[in-house]
Amino acid sequence: MKRIKEYKKLFNIDSAIDLKDLKKTYRNLVKEWHPDKFQEGDEKAEEAKVMSLKIIDAYHFLISIAPETKEANLDAYTKTTTESGIDGYKHKGLLLEINFTDGSTYEYFGVNSNVFNKFLNASNPYRFAKRNIFHSFLYRKSKKDAKQEESAV
Repeated sequence: MKRIKEYKKLFNIDSAIDLKDLKKTYRNLVKEWHPDKFQEGDEKAEEAKVMSLKIIDAYHFLISIAPETKEANLDAYTKTTTESGIDGYKHKGLLLEINFTDGSTYEYFGVNSNVFNKFLNASNPYRFAKRNIFHSFLYRKSKKDAKQEESAV
C-alpha cells in the first residue's frame, strides 16, 4: 500500500488511475528527469538516473493496477482463480503473493496478518481465498510467473 501511495503521489494521482492521463504524466516526467538532459558531473545527474528508474517502475506498476488493465485481463484472472489451485504463496507486510498451478502469480495488496493467518489456518485455503481474497483486495498479475522462475533455474 505504501508503494501504491508513493507512486500515485509521484504521478499526482488522487483518485482512480486513468491510462490516458498516466501516459501524459509519464512522458512529462521522463522529459523532466531523463539522465541525458544533465551533464556528467552535474549534481542532478545522479538524481536523474535514480528518478528515471523510479518513474519507469512506477509507470509500469500503475498500469498493472489500473481499472482498464484489470478489465482487459478479467477473463484470464477469472479463469485462473476458478480453475487453478494454489501452488504456493508468500506474505510480507501487507502483500500476499499467490502462485497458481497454471503457472501464473498474482500479488494482493492490503492483506493484513489477521487475514493471512485465517488463510493459513483454513481447512481449505483455496476456498478461503476465493471467498475472502481474490475479489476483496487490489491485485495485479506479477511479472514473475512460476513457470518463468522454473525455466530460469
